[in-house]
Amino acid sequence: MLSVDQAIAALLEMADRLTEAEEVPLIEAQGRALAADLVAGIDVPPADNSAMDGYALRHADAQASGGFLPLSQRVTAGSVPQRLAPASAARIFTGAEVPPGADTVVMQEHCEAGAESVRILELPAPGANIRRRGQDIATGQRVLAAGRRLRAQDLGLAASLGVPVVSAFRRLRIAILSTGDELAEPGEEAGPGRIYNSNRYTLTGQLSAWGFEVVDGGVVRDQPGAVREALLRAAASADVIVTTGGVSVGEEDHVKAMVDELGSLDLWRIAIKPGKPFAFGRVGKTPFLGLPGNPVSVFVTLLVVARPYLFACQGIGERGLQPAPQVAAFAKQGGPREDYLRVRLASNGLETFPNQSSGVLFSTSWGDGLVRQRAGQDIAEGDQVDFLPWALFD
Repeated sequence: MLSVDQAIAALLEMADRLTEAEEVPLIEAQGRALAADLVAGIDVPPADNSAMDGYALRHADAQASGGFLPLSQRVTAGSVPQRLAPASAARIFTGAEVPPGADTVVMQEHCEAGAESVRILELPAPGANIRRRGQDIATGQRVLAAGRRLRAQDLGLAASLGVPVVSAFRRLRIAILSTGDELAEPGEEAGPGRIYNSNRYTLTGQLSAWGFEVVDGGVVRDQPGAVREALLRAAASADVIVTTGGVSVGEEDHVKAMVDELGSLDLWRIAIKPGKPFAFGRVGKTPFLGLPGNPVSVFVTLLVVARPYLFACQGIGERGLQPAPQVAAFAKQGGPREDYLRVRLASNGLETFPNQSSGVLFSTSWGDGLVRQRAGQDIAEGDQVDFLPWALFD
């Protein structure tokens, strides 16, 4: 079996990265991957402006006059100031352009103002309280690199440059298939021997949250012909196929064998717990990710193993996950596989859910994230451990 790191590295080597780009209105670009560098066409701010309400003046004039200056103009945000008259001050407000000729802004709390003049009680250093042109962004600066997954602050940054649309890779289309004769849909009568299909909703929710286009292939029965037909249909309609179940070694696990028949099975089984029977291959030329059937195994392998691959296919250039060190409020002996424990933050550190079975989906909603326990690593209470909060996988 490959280690988790080896499996991720192999998947990234085999990733088919999208090259098709489209113009996306900035207001709709949240979560999209930039297809080209975003380069500033203007300075931000476009002119020197005041950092606060106060009085704009020449520092030398304030010193020479003993702090008494007549008011020559009033400058509000959005207005265009006149050149500052010699030996005068301008009433100015936060965000307003500094009048040409002024080199300092004195905050109003350090002044006594009359109707026609102002007295400076405390003169700051020259240049104080002025936000200089281009101090945030300079013309020609690369502000966002191609491959960046746009966040809310990135949209605001692009808007500050006056950019109405961005070039983004089209959304990766992912076909999802749930396999198993035992599966019933919410709203149906499950009946004896059947369980509700949680995996379909976990996959759809998480893949959609990541910004992918989900093509729902529904439930596939445990019959070779049905699996074959569903895989071919998914391969024709999507960039990547993701299945749950059918990739283990049971007599009714037909997915792995059918993928091998229709294309290739390039990777099978990873030294991870939960989720060992993870598979990667191709149906024809369409990449295939086979996740296990147990619901926690689906969630963990989707976050830890599938996510880096899918992001790479989408064109997102992302660094590896950076765990947050936390104190363990539990002890656990290490095993031969890398273990991902469902944990939550408590007053004395991280506590584990009592039942770490791959079928206990409640543990994922109960918890705040995962602890990565390396193969062979024993954890004692009080040890620092690698904590992966859910937000890290956003």
